Amino acid sequence: MIQSIYKKLARHLDNLPGGYPPTESGVELKILRRLFTPEEAELTLHLTIIAEPARVVARRAGISVGEASGRLEEMARKGLILKTGGNGKPPRYMALQFVVGIWENQVNRLDAELIRDVNDYIPTLFNLDEWRRAPQMRTIPVGRSLGAVHSVMDYERAEAIIRDQKRISVRNCICRQEHEMVGKGCDKPMESCLAFGEGVTLSQEMGVSRAIERNEALDILRRADEAGLVLQPSNSRNPIWICTCCGCCCQILKSFKRHPRPAEIVAATFSAVVDSRACQGCGVCVDRCQMDALMMDGDVAALDEGRCIGCGLCVSTCPVDAIELRRKPASEQPGVPRTIEGAYFRLARKRGKLGAGEIARTVLKSRVDRLLAL
Repeated sequence: MIQSIYKKLARHLDNLPGGYPPTESGVELKILRRLFTPEEAELTLHLTIIAEPARVVARRAGISVGEASGRLEEMARKGLILKTGGNGKPPRYMALQFVVGIWENQVNRLDAELIRDVNDYIPTLFNLDEWRRAPQMRTIPVGRSLGAVHSVMDYERAEAIIRDQKRISVRNCICRQEHEMVGKGCDKPMESCLAFGEGVTLSQEMGVSRAIERNEALDILRRADEAGLVLQPSNSRNPIWICTCCGCCCQILKSFKRHPRPAEIVAATFSAVVDSRACQGCGVCVDRCQMDALMMDGDVAALDEGRCIGCGLCVSTCPVDAIELRRKPASEQPGVPRTIEGAYFRLARKRGKLGAGEIARTVLKSRVDRLLAL
């Protein structure tokens, strides 16, 4: 009976935009048993991708509003579901996909067994073909790599994203944290991943972040450039987070790195170009590249365009300005959804899990359930 509820939960998560595919080993079920109690797993089955009040979820689950509210609040604190509202607005709750979502919310709560199971699951979880069609994150250049000659939209420039925020928080990078806990960490900054808006309230309620001012967030971006970290915001024009990622720990970048042509997978607007006549062969760019896209060809640096993800780390520290970023042709530039909700719906459609009809039925069912729960 208990095993059955976790299988149902796994199918439920797999129907969410990010997916949660089955394995032969059943490691995905072991992960869920570590994170969810049977009661929490059962209640999650009654949540959808639409945020709803506790009374609606209670009616579906056949329990009292008080019991539903208590359980939902606890699950939100544990990072297992998404809670919206605050600032005078009543709370609403919705299902949360495993990545990006539940897993990242386990920062500061990790143990060796959970890390082991998730690492065993990652090769199945990250379907690079699906990521190519509808990425959850995108790569934007570090600020110093964009010169005055570039025509850059605000959502393509990290500093502009930060300056547009009223509320900002920072948390530890879960990827570097998990690697450090099993003796495989690096020396990159740990507290470096930024969240905005409602993400600030949620992460603070979970106890995994601290609120910061705009200037500190800009300092984090500068330190990320110095440390050679790739900037990856959520894939929308109004991002709700920016991750600062290293190629040695970030599970997404590591998956890209194993692909022969990461440039075909990542959502990036720019690509690097090397001027071999200006290059003096110092090799700094080779050390900075997180995708092994640069190598020494005799006394000068050479670029493998198929591996370049346009992060700009090679540009910002070239002492002779021998490398620059150029905007890709329009046909090769990724479309950036306006909102994170739009990005998730597009991902669901690309995975074949949620067509236009299913979206309409989900929205209609939610509205009916709200009326019945009055």
